[in-house]
Amino acid sequence: MALEVTQVLLYAQSIDAATRNHAEESLKQIQEQNLPAFLLSLSAELANNNKPIESRKLAGLILKNALDAKELHRKNDLAQRWLSLDLATKTQIKTSLLQTFSSPVSDARSTAAQVIAKVAGIELPHNQWPELIGSLLSNIHQVETHVKQATLETLGYVCEEVDPQVVDQEQVNRILTAVVQGMNATETSSDVRLAATRALYNALGFAQANFTNDMERDYIMRVVCEATQSSDVKIRQAAFECLVAISSTYYEKLAPYMQDIFNITSKAVREDEEPVALQAIEFWSSICDEEIDILDDYRSEYTGDSDVPCFYFIKQALPALVPMLLETLLKQEEDQDQDEGAWNIAMAGGTCLGLVARTVGDEIVPLVMPFIEENISKPDWRGREAATYAFGSILDGPSPGKLAPIVNVALNFMLAALSRDPNNHVKDTTAWTLGRIFEFLHGAAVETSVITQENCQQILTVLLQSMKDVPNVAEKACGALYFLAQGYEDEGSVSPLTPFFQDIFQMLLFVTHREDATESNLRTSAYEALNEVVRCSNDETAPIVMQLIPVIMLELHQTVEAQKLTSDERDKQNDLQGLLCGCLQVIIQKMGSIEGSKYAFMQYADQIMDLLLKVFASRNATVHEEAMLAIGALAYTAGPNFAKYMPQFYQYLEMGLQNFEEYQICAITVGVVGDLCRALEDKILPYCDGIMTQLLKNLSSNQLHRSVKPPIFSCFGDIALAIGENFEKYLVYAMPMLQSAAELSAHAVSQDDEMLEYTNQLRNGILEAYSGILQGFKSSPKTQALVPYAAHVLQFIDTMYGGREMDDAVMKSALGVLGDLADTLGSHVGPLISQSSSSKDLIEECMVYDDPLIRESAEWAKLAINRAVSAFASIPCCVWSGLGSHHQPYQVLTSPSLNDPTNKQQGHLNANIVSAYASCWLSLINIRNKWSGSVISKWSLLIALRHLKVLLFWVVPCFFALFHIGSTGIVVVSLLFVYFV
Repeated sequence: MALEVTQVLLYAQSIDAATRNHAEESLKQIQEQNLPAFLLSLSAELANNNKPIESRKLAGLILKNALDAKELHRKNDLAQRWLSLDLATKTQIKTSLLQTFSSPVSDARSTAAQVIAKVAGIELPHNQWPELIGSLLSNIHQVETHVKQATLETLGYVCEEVDPQVVDQEQVNRILTAVVQGMNATETSSDVRLAATRALYNALGFAQANFTNDMERDYIMRVVCEATQSSDVKIRQAAFECLVAISSTYYEKLAPYMQDIFNITSKAVREDEEPVALQAIEFWSSICDEEIDILDDYRSEYTGDSDVPCFYFIKQALPALVPMLLETLLKQEEDQDQDEGAWNIAMAGGTCLGLVARTVGDEIVPLVMPFIEENISKPDWRGREAATYAFGSILDGPSPGKLAPIVNVALNFMLAALSRDPNNHVKDTTAWTLGRIFEFLHGAAVETSVITQENCQQILTVLLQSMKDVPNVAEKACGALYFLAQGYEDEGSVSPLTPFFQDIFQMLLFVTHREDATESNLRTSAYEALNEVVRCSNDETAPIVMQLIPVIMLELHQTVEAQKLTSDERDKQNDLQGLLCGCLQVIIQKMGSIEGSKYAFMQYADQIMDLLLKVFASRNATVHEEAMLAIGALAYTAGPNFAKYMPQFYQYLEMGLQNFEEYQICAITVGVVGDLCRALEDKILPYCDGIMTQLLKNLSSNQLHRSVKPPIFSCFGDIALAIGENFEKYLVYAMPMLQSAAELSAHAVSQDDEMLEYTNQLRNGILEAYSGILQGFKSSPKTQALVPYAAHVLQFIDTMYGGREMDDAVMKSALGVLGDLADTLGSHVGPLISQSSSSKDLIEECMVYDDPLIRESAEWAKLAINRAVSAFASIPCCVWSGLGSHHQPYQVLTSPSLNDPTNKQQGHLNANIVSAYASCWLSLINIRNKWSGSVISKWSLLIALRHLKVLLFWVVPCFFALFHIGSTGIVVVSLLFVYFV
């Protein structure tokens, strides 16, 4: 087996495609036939010093890929597969991996380190391989340098893979001690010191307790700062990477060290090699990011506070930091504009300068303007470009009032530079800066825009002319036009762009056909600008936009009909199809929103739909996304008339919903289902069985990316709104799924911001589903079918409100559901809502909320609830004021017999039982409260007797008539007598 695997691994790297493919197939067969033996042979190959390094490296890579994957469901499957292996096999594999540390080949050791970390990531959370950390730490004392190096590298990878909570503090302390000792200047091996420094980077997340201890923190910071002065450039770079990580993880602990760090970073930026200087600049960018977030929290209308205090490091360092960053802008590279992935000191410095501007606002302007004035007219292109870059970098942060006077003076100068400067670098940066001016100092949100009727024509003339320039300059000109048009999107019928629409469209279409349009992302930028100009069109320019439709359709038709393309040509064709479909989507949305153009546009609907269906023949995911979005827009515009396209389109809709691998397509398709529901209303009904079946499958699948599930729940509400009471047959399937998800999301513990955001997305999707279902059933005779679920809905809102982690969207949706619940079910849920103290608190809290939409939702919910309560009781009573701790009706109303959604015959009866029982119970509570105070309310007694009469003379006979729910009746009657006794 071992010899065979060696040969196969070598053949799998052959330059001959046939040999390579055959070897890959052989490896796949061996893996499928006997996984344990396959993994054992790979680990043995990796550990064997007599094997070729090529086969060893590939063996390690395949072994690592057998343990991990990017997709979460695949990752979980591989983890379970590993855990299911017998203990002897796993032990032998792990032993081989650890033995590889003694190999003199660094690639083999490094690969083994990565595989060990993957195994640790699987086993340590399951309390397996507990001896790993101790075994690794024992290697630190080895004489062999390469063993120490491999061990430290492995510790770093393990820290990267494993959650800090999995490792106890004692082991964390030992890991950090070993790592920091390895970083020490007394360590003679650069390889060991580099491995230790990189390991610390990954271990910082484990050091929470250590950074709260002054002595331990001081020691770690001293060692890191010393490492930034190493003679080895890789160690210096890794040490600065540690400082960057510390700045974001332990910002609040940095104050004692900031002066030293400034000196270190300033020296590195000015004197060190580029990889080190870039990380030194990144440290200050990271500090900016932290302070921007903290200051945003301070300004938040909701909290007005932050968990971390702001130390204003950037503000304090400003007089020294800004000159240092301005110096970096003069270190441009000759070809940086041609290289799309370029990143150098000048770019990093400009980016950091922009972040500093966002952090300190107006204070940066007087520090930067002298540099701009000194360099903007210099003969050397580097000075002109640096000055322009500095100006563009500080446009986001300072107030418009501070910047507008400067921009008004600079605008003509910059337009002239874009037209006439002999250097392409300067023109590129000038066009970018103009785009920034239009983005931040132009539009409805800016009190005094720098763009006027007088200078608009000059600006457009220069931008359109620049679109004929070299690709990178033309691309920036398209970007500037995009932001210029965006500023007029809310102008309505009057826009300074109106007289120039024809010229703009002609030039942008010319750009899309340039032979070099694929360079510098030029074609994409041209279409994005075209789309934005379409969005700001109005009644006057609509006829010009209409002329664009056949042009875009013709180009899309040509891409669909293209035959015999090479792989590269096919990729370019797919990109172009995506851009054309995106353009059509924007045109459809805009023409559909202009009433005078809608009818004329619909003449093209059949041809557009035919083209979009042909696009689905392509297997490119991006094209499918854009085509699906265009169809959603067409459905919204066509309304009920879209029904004629459904027989042909439905198969593609179903394919989109089934596309788990390209989950973005699945998510977009779910959104299109919502568009179809709003467009077709009850005409979507013939397709609902298939759609609901697939949506329920998607929710049950572990393979589908979690981000798709919130919109699926929301889609339930869209479907219910469209088909109304016809949704009844899906309740038995949809509601349990909603209840299960609601329970999970209500009790979810959000460990980080990303998880909290997802949890709120899930909650919002569930609430939108409930709201849509309730509204769909409003005024229907089948409303009672929803009554059994009311208690669960309220319980969900109660639990969420108690957790206090609802964002504004969830809060607004929760208010909507409370209002819909009361509005749709009325007296059936009046007493139920009355007992929910958190619902009352939520509404009262939101009545004084800053967001007017939330206040409006709260007022509507309160009004609907008051109506429901009034309908429940014929005279005013203290229902809404709360009923103390009397929760028995809530418990009875959630009993299984009353909540069995499968028993359709008892729906109407259940609703009346619930209403009668709740009414009687609340009245009896009132009587008992009065009785205990030796005062009996005559009105309360009459109300109770009336409801008791209903219960005894109507409900009880129904219990005996329908014996299958007799147990509930017995419970109700028994409770009444027990309560009085």
